[in-house]
Amino acid sequence: MENIPTEKVYVAIGTDWGDGFSTLQWTLRKWSNHGISIVILHAANTICKDYVYTPLGRLPSSSVSEEKLMVLEKSEEAKSDKILSQYIAFCGRVKAEVIKLEKNEQPLHKQIVEKPDFCNLFVICGGRLVFLREENDEGFIEDDRGMMVAKLRKNHSIKTWFGKMCLENAANNSSPSSSRINDSAHQWEKWSQEIEQYANELLSTHEEEEGKIDLDSGIFKERPTQLYMPENMDAAERIQFLKRRIQTAQHTIQLKRQQAHAAKKQREKAEWAISICNSKAEELEGSINEEVMKTVDLNKELNSRKGELNELRSEVEEKRSKLNSILELQKELSQKLQLSTSAKAHAEVQLEKAVRTRADMVQEIEELRKNRDVLQRRIEFCKEKDAIAKVSKSYGFGSDYREFSAAEIKMATEDFSQRLRLKSVGRLTNVYRGRINYITVAIKTYSSENARCEEGFTTMVKLLSQVKHPNVLAMIGFCSELNCIVYEYMHNGSLNDALHSTKTSSKSSLNWHARIRIAAEISSALGFLHKVKPMPIIHGNLKPSNILLDRHNVARISSLTAASSSDIISDIQAFGNLVLQLLTGKNWAAAMDTATAVDELDHSAGRWPMVLAMELYSIAVRCFDESITAMPTSEVNDVKKRADELVTNGEFSAPIETSIDVDDLSNVPSAFLCPIYQDVMQNPHLASDGYSYELKAIDEWLKTGHDTSPMTNLRLKHKLLIPNHNLRSLIQDWLNKRSA
Repeated sequence: MENIPTEKVYVAIGTDWGDGFSTLQWTLRKWSNHGISIVILHAANTICKDYVYTPLGRLPSSSVSEEKLMVLEKSEEAKSDKILSQYIAFCGRVKAEVIKLEKNEQPLHKQIVEKPDFCNLFVICGGRLVFLREENDEGFIEDDRGMMVAKLRKNHSIKTWFGKMCLENAANNSSPSSSRINDSAHQWEKWSQEIEQYANELLSTHEEEEGKIDLDSGIFKERPTQLYMPENMDAAERIQFLKRRIQTAQHTIQLKRQQAHAAKKQREKAEWAISICNSKAEELEGSINEEVMKTVDLNKELNSRKGELNELRSEVEEKRSKLNSILELQKELSQKLQLSTSAKAHAEVQLEKAVRTRADMVQEIEELRKNRDVLQRRIEFCKEKDAIAKVSKSYGFGSDYREFSAAEIKMATEDFSQRLRLKSVGRLTNVYRGRINYITVAIKTYSSENARCEEGFTTMVKLLSQVKHPNVLAMIGFCSELNCIVYEYMHNGSLNDALHSTKTSSKSSLNWHARIRIAAEISSALGFLHKVKPMPIIHGNLKPSNILLDRHNVARISSLTAASSSDIISDIQAFGNLVLQLLTGKNWAAAMDTATAVDELDHSAGRWPMVLAMELYSIAVRCFDESITAMPTSEVNDVKKRADELVTNGEFSAPIETSIDVDDLSNVPSAFLCPIYQDVMQNPHLASDGYSYELKAIDEWLKTGHDTSPMTNLRLKHKLLIPNHNLRSLIQDWLNKRSA
């Protein structure tokens, strides 16, 4: 059997739920004998943007948070959903669904009135169908009982009236939820009066009906069940008698019909009253539950506010206590500041006295310094040599040299870090600065192409280990795995840097007296090398870049080779050129005349003793003579001796060598020296033993597994290192003053 398609009936319902039930009831009666499905159209409303209604009364929307407004909207939506569910339940077995209409630019009544031609529109007012009737150019709107609902003005249509009615309903329905509650309350008062009046009518109607039933019962008892007609009537009388009986019967039937119709109306009204009462009961129950929930929420919020208030009180008390403590501390600090100010004033007085005393002492010290400088360098040189010898012996260097492993070399240079690379001597040779057993060293690497065979590298190491002279760079050890040799580290770089550097401080660090001394030291070293038996050692590449200076500007010849194709004369000529550079600070390819030499003297070295300068110039010129066969060591030493006498006697002054003063550890405060490196600290850090160390030194000490103090040999409490900013600032100030 084929399914018969059901007809859809669209019912537009507003927020007046009483009128909605009446409209649905009319719809169900209208199509009670047809298979239909009902689609309920509901236009959703929004909360009023100006005011909101709360248990405390009407409040401006601005005084309510967005969260509360959202709660009110959800509450209104829940109420609407509840009423719509009641509408669906009211439809009973008839299939029903709800469509919520969103806001549209076109009003709802225009969307409904401007319907397609194949749709029929029914307007229900108060549960009754209304019609438009025209009479004498006037319009009347009547219900299905003929009662006039509204009167239309001339030229007005049903669309105009329907639009006005919808606008009024929309205006009423656009009010906030509390307004609808007030309208419902007024409507309920109206309905309650109607229901009470209806109940009174029922009581009176019931009494009348009981009387009528008794009367009718009596009448019916008196009347025979069969029609009685006298026998003495003729035919005309009988016809009249029957007509009267028929009229009476018709009247009775009409009366019964009216009673049945009235009973039907009463039943419908009773159903309406029951529905209204049930809805009101559910609404009251929901309102009670909502009020109960609101009361619970308000109690919770009240308790929460009380808790917050208590917390605020506690916080205020705590801050008040802290404020009192701060005020007391401020008072105490103020007192200490006064004491400190008075102590500072007293210290300033003492400082002024000390400054005056120091000025007197400085004058005496300067006199002693002139006589001390020459001896100081010799003493420091001997100390340094002895210290290196002791350290070498204690760490296994032996009396000659030590062979290092590749791991030791890589650890000393941080795996040949570019940060530690000093210079590139050639394509096959590099020099790195490193530390071995807390001693700063220079590590010179040779590629396999330079050291062509193991025997050649061994010969070079053996040669360097046998050369022992104060002015020849000493070899500490070597590493055959990496083809590198470990030398003493020269802190002040090369003579080339000191003579030809663009920095004024580097050039001025070598005064005329130091330059004469360096010439004597180089001459002594070359004379020693040339007298080695059985074969003299020829340097073959003597130049300022191969003359290194230690922290006291003592010269050391470097870059010796195992074999040289040059002869002694080439070394003597190179020495002559080097002396000219010491005198003038410039590089000369050949000898110059005396007048040029006088004009070209390097005045950054101070005021030269002209006699000694010219004598030294003469020695340099003789070195270019190919007939000379030995180094002029004695002549140069004689010039040096006379220069020392001039300085000692005060006949000539030599500017202070800044690099000597900076790196002269004998004048450095002991607190500025690292206990491990025995050098001036650059980044001092405080350990748990109370001593300050250079960060790199103490870090290496801890990383090698030590957990004891390098100074006390006691176990460290912890390995945390703290930067000593105060000590670092003092060291920096001291260095700045020494270099000024």
